[in-house]
Amino acid sequence: MSDSNGAKWYVAHTYSGYENKVKANIEATVQSRNMEDVILEVVVPMYDVEETKNGERKVVSKKIFPSYVLVNMYMTDESWYVVRNTRGVTGFVGPASKPVPLTDRELAGLGIKTAAAPAEAPEPEPKAPVPTIDVKVGDRIEITDGSFSGNEGTVEEINMGGHKIKASIYMFNTQTLIELDFSQIKKIEL
Repeated sequence: MSDSNGAKWYVAHTYSGYENKVKANIEATVQSRNMEDVILEVVVPMYDVEETKNGERKVVSKKIFPSYVLVNMYMTDESWYVVRNTRGVTGFVGPASKPVPLTDRELAGLGIKTAAAPAEAPEPEPKAPVPTIDVKVGDRIEITDGSFSGNEGTVEEINMGGHKIKASIYMFNTQTLIELDFSQIKKIEL
């Protein structure tokens, strides 16, 4: 995923539960109208979470930003029209639905590389889980590793047995709950 010669990433708001359908519909329209050089990529950002149901543990993919789809495109009247009029899209994120591209910092937080932010060195091997952590619910934390590195959040839940926390971060003008390992965070001392 890259910023291809001036194309920018925009966020389209969708009806809840329509994210994958909107992605498929935009991609089908792009193909049928031969717009592959204008609308380059459509993404529904996901993350994996381990859940236990009926005593069975399994990894489940969840949407990072429910009701949002990311679109890498050149903003033209035609590309705006195609995305805006896709069934299930309610508009673009921005003032008065005027599309505002994502910043390099927001893109980096999602693991998307841009021309202004060259690809980083490969990530180091995962760190071993830390058995304890000095945070409590309500504490402010900084994310030091992973896709959301550099963001700050608030601890909402702590799972000591699983060595994980759930933190609320602010992205795309909304609070989003994410799960992090103890090794991915540090407490912000006030």
